[in-house]
Amino acid sequence: VQLVESGGGSVQAGGSLRLSCVASAASAFPYSKYCMGWFRQAPGKEREGVASMGRDARIRYADPVKGRFTISRDKAKNTVTLQMNNLGIEDTAMYYCAAASFCPSYELAAITARGFDYWGRGTQVTVSS
Repeated sequence: VQLVESGGGSVQAGGSLRLSCVASAASAFPYSKYCMGWFRQAPGKEREGVASMGRDARIRYADPVKGRFTISRDKAKNTVTLQMNNLGIEDTAMYYCAAASFCPSYELAAITARGFDYWGRGTQVTVSS
């Protein structure tokens, strides 16, 4: 099963983008049974968790994106999306969709990549001033 991201691109600061993540075999990979996460990695920086949505639809956001990003799931289309508003230059990165059997503990300080076994190849988001 492969996860495929789309929706990346170039945008000016303050703009918006909507990323989508679709499984190559949607019928065999129902998102509702997985914790879905969005991660990003900027050049020279470590990968960081951006948002996650558990099987129970519990949502978590990284502090830098709270109030600007929204993760959602369309069960009918088996698609997970990340709506990104008011983008800043600091949001420039490769964005990855990932899936795990369970979301990382909410007691952790950040959304860790541990446990995410399925990953997409990423979609580039570039924000310019």
